Amino acid sequence: MKTELAYTKDCLMETTTRPDIAFVCGEGSYLLDQNNRRYLDWVQGWAVNCLGHSPGVVVQALCAQASKLINVGPAFYNEPAIELASLLTSNSCFDRVFFGSSGAEANEGAIKLARKWGRKYKSGAFEIITFTNSFHGRTLATMSASGKAGWDTIFAPQVSGFPKATLNDIESVRALINNQTVAIMLEPIQGEAGVIPANPEFLNALRQICDDHELLLIVDEVQTGCGRTGTLFAYEQHGIEPDIMTLGKGLGGGVPISALLSKQSCSCFEYGDQGGTFSGNPLATSAGVAVIRTLLSDGFLEGSRHVGAQLAAGLVAISKEFNLGEVRGKGALLALELGSNAGPEIVAAARERGLLLNAPRLHCLRFMPALNSSLAEVDEGLILLRQILKELQ
Repeated sequence: MKTELAYTKDCLMETTTRPDIAFVCGEGSYLLDQNNRRYLDWVQGWAVNCLGHSPGVVVQALCAQASKLINVGPAFYNEPAIELASLLTSNSCFDRVFFGSSGAEANEGAIKLARKWGRKYKSGAFEIITFTNSFHGRTLATMSASGKAGWDTIFAPQVSGFPKATLNDIESVRALINNQTVAIMLEPIQGEAGVIPANPEFLNALRQICDDHELLLIVDEVQTGCGRTGTLFAYEQHGIEPDIMTLGKGLGGGVPISALLSKQSCSCFEYGDQGGTFSGNPLATSAGVAVIRTLLSDGFLEGSRHVGAQLAAGLVAISKEFNLGEVRGKGALLALELGSNAGPEIVAAARERGLLLNAPRLHCLRFMPALNSSLAEVDEGLILLRQILKELQ
């Protein structure tokens, strides 16, 4: 029997590679590690901290709510959950909301809802067309829905019913439709694939196909939602209305919360079909209220678009200077093609210089700064990136 408590990172399961640093404090665009070293953070928890680290509005909301009520359980209403659901439905095309704790949980719920709808209204249809290179989470069903290479064998047997089409190839979608098809599910921008946008024509064609074949259109906005692409939700930029949408990451500004939204026409869960101990708890939903009210405040999204535009312009200039590749994405979700597999090397070198970056694929970098970054902070990051590329060159 162990007699004294030992604090060691070896107690954590090794589910990802981590550098030998530990962050202890964060404010806005910056983090401090255990040695009091400062980093400009352009990962922000993988687009989670939409308002930066420990934003005042979220901290205040959490402190106020924690002193009143933290969790009452999903069998009862609570005021923050009702307020957040009302904010989301009144600012979208959706009518109903279920709250979860992670994007994967929201996507799992979307899969269940579509299959329930197919069982009730479409003769038991259950197949959901998804896309190669897509990413929807790490549960068994969401891994099966994802198009990430090799994920169909890691935890075999996979969950069946997710035929894969090719993004921006409408004929590849048409070829998979049969009498068992119930829905089409996609990310408006494939983040983990390297920030690959679905083009507007493709999204509009998907909406038309769904209408023609009585299918549900599901948009996974776990990464693109909550202001990340310059509007509250990415689907708004394409003139379409999905039937189901999932949110996560930025919804809580760092607090774990996700949402499954649907139109009334497909909100067909029955009692007991969906739930969760922490579903819609007052503490997490109070953070969500603070975030959404901030995003909807006068000028906020316009300011975030300026941040994205400045970053994109700077990345284009760097690409030309170093003979790199395409800059793609929307708003403050951008990628830079490198023309080589130097991504991990650049990420490591940047970290040594105090800049946190992400390479979702070996050949590209992904940028996810806080939506309220200052223009000076964007300039600082671009200067650091240019210096790093010069050194490595």
